[in-house]
Amino acid sequence: MLATVTAGHAAASYQEARPLMGTLVSVTVEGGPADVREKVDAAWREMARLSDMMNHYSPNSVVSEINRQAGARPVTVPRELMEVLVMARRVSGRTGGAFDITVGSLKGWRFNPENPAMPSAQELAAALPLVDYRNVMLDEKNRTVLLKRPGMRIDLGGIAKLYILNAGMQVLQRHGIGQAMLNGGGDVVVTGTRDGRPWRIGIRHPRRAGELLATVELRRGWVVTSGDYERYFIRDGRRYHHILDPRSGFPAAGPQQVTLVGEELSNLNGFSSAIMVLGTEKGRALIGRLAGVKALIVEPDGRVWLAPGSEERFKLLNSRH
Repeated sequence: MLATVTAGHAAASYQEARPLMGTLVSVTVEGGPADVREKVDAAWREMARLSDMMNHYSPNSVVSEINRQAGARPVTVPRELMEVLVMARRVSGRTGGAFDITVGSLKGWRFNPENPAMPSAQELAAALPLVDYRNVMLDEKNRTVLLKRPGMRIDLGGIAKLYILNAGMQVLQRHGIGQAMLNGGGDVVVTGTRDGRPWRIGIRHPRRAGELLATVELRRGWVVTSGDYERYFIRDGRRYHHILDPRSGFPAAGPQQVTLVGEELSNLNGFSSAIMVLGTEKGRALIGRLAGVKALIVEPDGRVWLAPGSEERFKLLNSRH
């Protein structure tokens, strides 16, 4: 845990960072109340509770129990997990399956560059029939989940993080905090202002470490990014990254990076990684159907594309992209 309090021009700023959901999450509160630490602690507790529930790496999580019971019996789940699963189903339907939580069935991949691994052709052939979001049977009334086929696994890594960050922001707001930013590994939600000005969020360059590609100024809403540079390894000159194409079982061969900006979580969550799978052309068409969403795509050759109407939202920092 790392916490700092700094004096701004107008009011104190409190910032704290902790490891959560496989990344470093930071909470920044501008001009918060005297007991801001207690209120931020309440947000951490809620985010940790939800992370523990949805973490497929933890054998004690509800998601792990769903995976263990695949093909056998339905599992009763908490309200929050059902909400995430319903959201995932909706995104899968709207993207033609480009987003699919059952890619968790593809267990042979490991994207740690020090110790990478990829499945054999035989392992892929055995796992691919298990990848199909339509075999995740949701009973919303009774709040149960059944994975239809033995061996199926779900991985909520592509959709749970934003939901959990949103829950943390809601706790802060319920405690009277109106100026805050939560940053979870490059996915950012903000409300209010910082020192009287919009929050300024940097978007990293997908190929030049330590450099920013663009910035976004925002008073309310989200900046959501998916890219091929966060968890990856290079083998025989090819980049293998963690966003898997449900159709092939291999890393998506689409853009280098997709960044979406908007206010409504339901029009953002899961769609940036889906566009990584769909590719630039189909991704552009999808963005046109997402209400209120501004977008930036770094194409496979490094060119930057801005969705119509997004030019004022993104400030590009270097003409040499």
